[in-house]
Amino acid sequence: MTDRVVVAGSGIVGASAAYHLSLRGVAVTVIDRPLAGQATGAGAGIVCPWVDHDGDDAWYHLALEGARYYPRLAGLLAEDGEPGTSHAEVGALLVAEDPAELVQVEALLRSRRPSAPEMGEISEVDRPGALFPPLSPGLVALRVGGAARVDGRAVRDALMRAAVRHGARVLTGAVSLTASGAPLLDGSPVESDAVVVAAGAWSGEVCRPLGHMTPVRPRRGQIVHAGLPGVETAGWPIVLPRLGPYLLGFPGSRVVLGATVEDAGFDPRVTAGGLAEVLAAGVRLAPGLADATVTETRAGLRPVSADGLPLLGMLREGVVVATGLSAYGLTAGPYAGLVAACLAVGETPPLDVAPYSPTRG
Repeated sequence: MTDRVVVAGSGIVGASAAYHLSLRGVAVTVIDRPLAGQATGAGAGIVCPWVDHDGDDAWYHLALEGARYYPRLAGLLAEDGEPGTSHAEVGALLVAEDPAELVQVEALLRSRRPSAPEMGEISEVDRPGALFPPLSPGLVALRVGGAARVDGRAVRDALMRAAVRHGARVLTGAVSLTASGAPLLDGSPVESDAVVVAAGAWSGEVCRPLGHMTPVRPRRGQIVHAGLPGVETAGWPIVLPRLGPYLLGFPGSRVVLGATVEDAGFDPRVTAGGLAEVLAAGVRLAPGLADATVTETRAGLRPVSADGLPLLGMLREGVVVATGLSAYGLTAGPYAGLVAACLAVGETPPLDVAPYSPTRG
């Protein structure tokens, strides 16, 4: 029987695993250290899985289930005294200068909609600037009504607070595993019956003593938060061009622009070149943001596996791995944490994890 589980990592996947384990009455210990570049805090928060992963059924299925799970999770957290998950269905605009650029993605959306009605209505928009005022005139768009946005930090913090209220404890320090899979905190043993490794781009380092781990590496993404004082941005839709930057609004007259995609190793810096890329592309797409105030910059090291597919499953008896979600951590992270929690206690998870096995290859 699994009575004690150590969760390595307190990002959105680890926080979700801890919460779902705590709901099952498991004694949960979350171990993490405040490393710069942790991905959850630097994610934009776009939940719109239906436009991506054409031809990659495993990736699409995980992202789809992640999006579907948010309303249920929001309900669970609200019952636990955490109503502020920030999840809001604002829709998404797939924008282009030429309507022909949207033909392929519209066909993909319409083919998927019968099995994914939660994507909402798909409609043509002649003047997307009426919905997202800073946008360049002359653009056309498809609107996907069911797309949502979340604040990753808010979701993670709500999950962690709720887990702690259910008895989870949180320890700070470096977590590692012995060759037998037992967890260590700064070199000292921590009692457990199972371990969930959800340490993002650092998961390979945690698991190295076990001798087998599908490689996971960091991919840096830099984003910009900008302010438009006096402008109500909370209801603005997500803006997704076929190529280039995304844009989305949040409460508090805030707009997020992103993101770079950089193989920069474990380098969490915000760079002049990265900011220049994001700002130039963002203002080109939405000239109305040229006078916005840059209020914050963030960089996150997104975990990416060698073949690009997430790592979600049993690495060996008593060790579950949940990482490699790349740029979709805030879409699929809470659901991946639920799956990891099920695996850790021997329950059949709500997802066939065979395609995501961390021992594949």
